Amino acid sequence: MDIASLRELLQSWGYGIIFAAMLLESAGLPLPGETITLLGGYAAGSGQLNGLGVVGAAATGAMLGDTLGYWIGRRVGWAFLLRVGRLVRQSPEQLERQRLRFLRHAGKSVFLGRFVAVLRVLAGPMAGAVGMPYRRFLLCNAAGAVLWASTMVGLAWLGGRWIPLERMLRGLVEFGLGLLLLAVLIVLVPRWLAWWEQRQLDPNNGP
Repeated sequence: MDIASLRELLQSWGYGIIFAAMLLESAGLPLPGETITLLGGYAAGSGQLNGLGVVGAAATGAMLGDTLGYWIGRRVGWAFLLRVGRLVRQSPEQLERQRLRFLRHAGKSVFLGRFVAVLRVLAGPMAGAVGMPYRRFLLCNAAGAVLWASTMVGLAWLGGRWIPLERMLRGLVEFGLGLLLLAVLIVLVPRWLAWWEQRQLDPNNGP
């Protein structure tokens, strides 16, 4: 895909993708909503998207997703969170500690949980499961989503202003190829060394 096609794709679907990713992640699915929002902010800094539009899409998706997660938590309760916790590699003991902390600081947990990877997925369902009043949840959730989206998109926007889109994509490709080469070396070099040592010890290979 060339740069022109990528720009057209971003302009046509970028806001919807950001909105959907944040909605689903905030509802409790372990999706890379933060990464997609950062990419949207970078695209805004590069001139492909509107910065306020990216913030709006991310914040709205986050608020609606958290609200959906809240009502799911209210309906199905703690057993649901234990199942979701397994998807994000959280043991029942870890979730219980988070539940107790959440009860002590429910408002702060919803407001600041957006900046914590695990809480970003679990804050909405957990607030519903522990019976946090909805109006209080809605206020903390909206404030946290707007602050988080503004911060993440603003930081990524600066990156997009400093680094052209073409250079960023070329860097990602080179970085990916470098990781692939490193993985191949990590796998093959020990095997080659073991084969060489075995060959040296084999009497049939002697002079």
